[in-house]
Amino acid sequence: MTSPVRHLAQGGRLDRFYIDGEWIAPESTDRVAVVSPSTEDAVCEIVLGNARDADRAVQAAREAFAGWSAMPPHERAALLDRVHRLMLERAELFATALTTEMGAPIGYARAAHVPLAAEHIRVARDNLIRYAFETRRGTTAVVREPIGVCALITPWNWPIYQITAKVGPALAAGCTVVLKPSELSALSALLFAEVVADAGVPAGVFNLVCGTGTEVGTVLASHPQVDMVSITGSTRAGVLVAQAAAPTVKRVAQELGGKSPNIVLPDADLPRAVSLGVAAAFRNMGQSCSAPTRLIVPRGQLHSVEELAVAAARQMIVGDPFVETTTHGPLANRAQFDRVRAMIEAGIDERAKLIAGGPGSPAGLDKGFYVRPTIFSDVRTDMTIAREEIFGPVLAILAYDSVEEAIAIANDTVYGLGAHVQGTDKALTRAVAAQIRSGQVHLNYPAWDPQAPFGGYKQSGNGREYGIEGMEEYMEVKSILGYYDA
Repeated sequence: MTSPVRHLAQGGRLDRFYIDGEWIAPESTDRVAVVSPSTEDAVCEIVLGNARDADRAVQAAREAFAGWSAMPPHERAALLDRVHRLMLERAELFATALTTEMGAPIGYARAAHVPLAAEHIRVARDNLIRYAFETRRGTTAVVREPIGVCALITPWNWPIYQITAKVGPALAAGCTVVLKPSELSALSALLFAEVVADAGVPAGVFNLVCGTGTEVGTVLASHPQVDMVSITGSTRAGVLVAQAAAPTVKRVAQELGGKSPNIVLPDADLPRAVSLGVAAAFRNMGQSCSAPTRLIVPRGQLHSVEELAVAAARQMIVGDPFVETTTHGPLANRAQFDRVRAMIEAGIDERAKLIAGGPGSPAGLDKGFYVRPTIFSDVRTDMTIAREEIFGPVLAILAYDSVEEAIAIANDTVYGLGAHVQGTDKALTRAVAAQIRSGQVHLNYPAWDPQAPFGGYKQSGNGREYGIEGMEEYMEVKSILGYYDA
């Protein structure tokens, strides 16, 4: 197993940023440790950028924009194809980096994190090839053009997946970008910059600056030469970015928090609905903004649901993420570890019924950011664990007496990112889905669809990622009247 830290150190990348086609020494000398969440040990240090580093990257992107945006789509697609192939060739290196920096079990990193990230690049390439940048509407030409320089701010929970979800469609649209990954999970971002460089993407088209949100993120969001900022993060972070961006009237796309419901209808296949529901809620150790962490079930079936949920939780193997049989590793960092433990205590204090997991570390795991997969039942809608995003393996089971009440519970949140509905009556599941206020609704656990637009209602954000809509997010619309007038 190749060490990503050794690989990056040997290449001189750990203390460099990728700007204007070169690995350059930053202006800043500030550093931060990359901490392994499974051991709590620092595995390396990376350098943190400052305002001058961010400005340098923006200027490089601005200089490159004219040439990149004018490049024929098939040539941009060819470059994206090379990025896609190199990601797959280096999949093991990416997977090991993710296990090292944020604790994803190595099997899950190989099966989900990396291949799904590569899919975003493939989809961007495919959509670019067949996209109609100009359409006719009477005598008017409706033209879509790249918006310009885009600042992309990505999180620590799905590091490479969220990078490609933004970089792929932005480059396909003809934009140039400055990427600011989370400083907590920058190893995979540095590896991605290597891929972009080796694929031959022209200088200045893709730039990477590591740094904090306060120091680098705010500069990018407020920079007058940045035309758009796209952020995936907490709702609080999204608000701060929008505030910083407002004086320059740039476009802001936000994929933020969630508290997704999972409605189990009375006619659902209960064993399947509950077991897969627990798995979905605890995917990536619950560190997913769209995780369905509110399981909403018929009151008359509550006892059976509890038994099935506990059985599903017992199948999970929490442990060293580098062990092949581990299904769930540690939480990604100390701050999240402390928050999840505090939320479990809040559930107990508010007298929710604890049926699995609870406080303390899993047996034999006294070091590392490990928590026990936890399930509460008899949860009321006013409880903290039913209202706040926990971002960890904590599931709340809520009971309902009618389908109308289930829908009301599902919508009783400031968020609206994802939702699930389980049932055998297709007409009913579709009718329920139509009444849920969220950007995505999954019926009976369908396969992941990289072409399905993803984004939020309410405080879950605005704008869309994935698919055609994800590419169009990085475009302006121009009307040329009389273009087709004879």
